[in-house]
Amino acid sequence: MINSNLMQNVKFEIFQIEITSSVITTWIIMLAVLMLSWSVRVSLKGKMSTVQMASEAIVHLIHDTIEGILPGKGDLLFPFISTLWIFILLANLIGLIPGLSSPTSDLSVTSALAFIVFLSVHWFGIKVEGIKKYLQHYVRPNPVLIPFHIISEISRTLALAIRLFGNVMSLEIAALLVLMVAGALVPIPILMLHIVEAFIQTYLFGMLALIYIAGGIQSQELRKQKQRSRYERP
Repeated sequence: MINSNLMQNVKFEIFQIEITSSVITTWIIMLAVLMLSWSVRVSLKGKMSTVQMASEAIVHLIHDTIEGILPGKGDLLFPFISTLWIFILLANLIGLIPGLSSPTSDLSVTSALAFIVFLSVHWFGIKVEGIKKYLQHYVRPNPVLIPFHIISEISRTLALAIRLFGNVMSLEIAALLVLMVAGALVPIPILMLHIVEAFIQTYLFGMLALIYIAGGIQSQELRKQKQRSRYERP
């Protein structure tokens, strides 16, 4: 029931670019997200429905989570964080469908997601502060620390990719081994474990992304507060 491969099979090529099963599954998830967004938007035009109430509850939950970490930045970060959470959750759960494997069990997919987070940290930092002021935090408190800042950002990006890949891959391998040994005797507990783990890994990845972005923005805001307090002293 759970198809897990350490090496993703190449299905075909486009201009000598290999299209693997992970890429195809990712396209399916992207299409599903678009269709889901469209259907929710259509449902908002009519009377209050169960879908609308559930959608509003999810939106408020994500927005409040962002506001709890970065007050006042919920509207700015909501589109990115919510899309990241929804995509990773679907990517983790799609492995439950026979014949499909989770794209997040492919290191290339999790590396791409981690790289997007890496870029978003700088994008939102520059958007809030401007490129000049944002880049100044690399030379504080001492320019000697620039290599350490760079190493820190690269290492946490690699850790983000490997953590999601390792957890999803290990879960699928463990589930596959149990099913091979026990057969159809334990399908429901395995499915429940997969679902719970999918939510946990989705939450962790999104929260780490949010914390990384918050670190880049808050470091600048803390510097501003220190400057204000210094000028306000009698």
